[in-house]
Order: sequence, then C-alpha cells, then structure tokens
Amino acid sequence: MYNAHSKIAEEFIANDEIIDSIEYAKSNATNRTLIESLLKKAADCQGLSHREAAVLLECNIADLNEQMFDLARRIKEKLYGNRIVMFAPLYLSNYCVNSCLYCPYHAKNKTMPRIKLTQEEIAREVIALQDMGHKRLAIESGEHPQTPIEYILESIKTIYSIKHKNGAIRRVNVNIAATTVENYQKLKEAEIGTYILFQETYQKENYERLHPHGPKSNYAYHTEAMDRAMEGGIDDVGLGVLFGLSDYQYDFVGLLMHAEHLEAVWGVGPHTISVPRICPADTIDTTLFEYGIPDDIFQKIVAVIRIAVPYTGMIVSTRESQTMREKALALGISQISGGSHTSVGGYEEEHQANETAQFDISDQRSLDEIVNWLLDLGYIPSFCTACYSSGRTGGRFMSMVKNGLIAKNCTANALITLKEYLKDYASDETRIKGEKLIDECKR
Repeated sequence: MYNAHSKIAEEFIANDEIIDSIEYAKSNATNRTLIESLLKKAADCQGLSHREAAVLLECNIADLNEQMFDLARRIKEKLYGNRIVMFAPLYLSNYCVNSCLYCPYHAKNKTMPRIKLTQEEIAREVIALQDMGHKRLAIESGEHPQTPIEYILESIKTIYSIKHKNGAIRRVNVNIAATTVENYQKLKEAEIGTYILFQETYQKENYERLHPHGPKSNYAYHTEAMDRAMEGGIDDVGLGVLFGLSDYQYDFVGLLMHAEHLEAVWGVGPHTISVPRICPADTIDTTLFEYGIPDDIFQKIVAVIRIAVPYTGMIVSTRESQTMREKALALGISQISGGSHTSVGGYEEEHQANETAQFDISDQRSLDEIVNWLLDLGYIPSFCTACYSSGRTGGRFMSMVKNGLIAKNCTANALITLKEYLKDYASDETRIKGEKLIDECKR
C-alpha cells in the first residue's frame, strides 16, 4: 500500500500507485479543464503531486503543451533566476563488483582497463580542473573493495587541500554506491556538498533484471539509501533515473514519488534531480534497450519536473548534445557540466583516451566554450558555492528557494564568481562578453 511517510521502498514507491497514476493520466490526456486547472495551480510555484504531474506529461493538446513549457521557464526564472551553475565530474576508479547491464564498468567486462587513481594522480586531476576554472566537482567511483569509504574520504581531503595558482575546489559532491548510515556520517564530517545516487529505474522487476549480481542488485537497499543519508546528517541529496531503462512514465512517476517521500519524512526534498538518458559506452549497445525516449518526450519530462518540483536544482549532463542542452536550459535546467571527461584520469593530457569512459560524451566543448555559449544565450554562468560555505543547506536552502530568495540573493554571488573566472581563466572573447553582461546587470 502506498505510504509516502514509510521508509520501506515498496511502500513509498508503490507499484500499484504508479500504475494507477499512469492510467489516470492517460485517461485525462485530453481533459482541457483539468489540465488548465493544474497549470493554474502550478503557477504559484508550490508544485504538483506525482499524479497531477503525470497528467501534464500525458497531455496531447498542443496549445496547453506550449503553456506548459512557458510555465516551466517562468518558474525556473522566478526561483533560480538566469544563473546556470557549473561543475565537472571527476572519476576516481572504474573497478566495480556489480553487473549492471547498461554500464561498461560491470564486473564481467574484461576488455576495459581498470584504473584506481592514487592520491598523487587525484591531485594532478584537480589541478587540471582548477586550471580550467572549476570550483565544484562531483566525484564518481565504481563499487569495489579496492575503493572503500576510507579511500573516498582520503580523496575528498586531497581534493580540498589542493590550492594551485588562483584555483581551489570549494564544493565536492559525491556520487558513490548506496552505503550505511555510519558511512554517510563520515561523508558529512568530510564536508561534502550533495550526495547523489541515481535510482536508474524504479520498476523493481526491471531493476533486478538489469542488476543481476553484486550489492546493487538489492532494490530495497538501493532505493532506501537517501533515508540512510538523511539519518547520517546529509541534508542535500540528489535523485535521478537513467531514462531508457524502463517505461519513461513509470520512472517519471517513481522519481516524483521519491521526492514526495523525502519531503514527507524529512521535510527536505531533493537538492537536485538529474535527467540522463542512456547513451552508447564501450561494450554497451543502446539498441538493445527498448525504452529509449525521443527528444520531444525528453524535453517534456524536463519541463514537467520543473513544474512539479519547482524548488529542486535540475542537472543535464554532457550525454546530451549542445542543441538538446540549449532546449533543456530553457525548460528548467539550472546546472550543467562543462569540459567534462567520463574516463578515469581523463583530465590529464596523457590520459584523455576514452578506453575507461563510463559513457560517450556528446557535448565535447571546453569549459570556456560553454561559458561563452551561455553568455550568448543570456545566462550567468555561476561558480558560486556560497550556500554551502555559509551552511545554507537542506531545509534552510529549500526555504529560501520556496520563498523566492535564492534568485535574488545568489545573482550577486554568481556575478562575482563569473568575474573571478573571467579574470583568471577566460579567453579574451569570453572575457569581453562576460564583462559586458556584468556591466548590464549593474544598471
């Protein structure tokens, strides 16, 4: 039975409730009166339930879909302004004991070289990222005895310790396997930013098929990880599914139910929601996955998540092309990666081959090229980490977003950190564009 307040995975992600919500949405796909009422309700930035959001996703009335997209833009601008937060992933190791069928790091892949960075190698990676201008990283690692929590903690300490020229990493987000409350407490003590864990898919039967072996095969343990993270004191968590693994309507509803569960139990919803789509990688053939979604559906998913969960940060990665990222930005995305490598050791020049990449990158532009592009689009590329350093996390941060204070308070910080980037790292062309934008914002 569905219970958002339960900490049991199959109760707060209840299969019957998801199926009923999808059927309800499909039966109301042309219900103009209902859809107009939902858009009106959502316009006050208080969000929608998973069932209400499912109706918007199914809507096939053209003019209402346009209204929906416009509303997503307005909500994002009202709550987050025109800032786009910049970050980069840093892969520490591709050793993994799991057998995920969609990931080339799976244990049975004997062709991929296995690499675990030493602390000295991590330091060189960090320096390379600092030399680009990055201030915020998301560290990634496979699940393996060679990369225990002690290695992750030591790596975080190394990352924070590196001060190179004018560079410093000010926020380390962590994307590692589901773990214990005790280990989440250790991550909190290490002063991480957001703990990120993708569910991959909420459809339990398909989840278990896609994860045949390894610790990740335990659906409940994985799905309940965010509750353990909250128990461990981490109040900023990031959700996501890998669209293309299961029916997109199912995972969309499950994702929103997970967000509702966190709000119900902890009073704090997800700090971020990521929307990756499955893409080619090493031995992974995406044509074998029957649930791939086209671009128009992907855009609608982005828009409806922004409407339904207005307070969350939304992330789109370099899996998507420049064209698709631009469209997603206009529909609610507030964070993007830039100059990214998804291979272990990928930021050092001699290690930039892709033989250890977790997935193929579509948007291969440098950080400076992406900053330049964002400026052309009228966005403020932001390297700000002030909320983290000031303790504005969890409920404190969410309260400010919901009250419309983040867009106002953070614009100044975004401009300051952009100015810092322009002075220390930008090309001449990007610097000129950025300084012009800053001058216009002062008026």
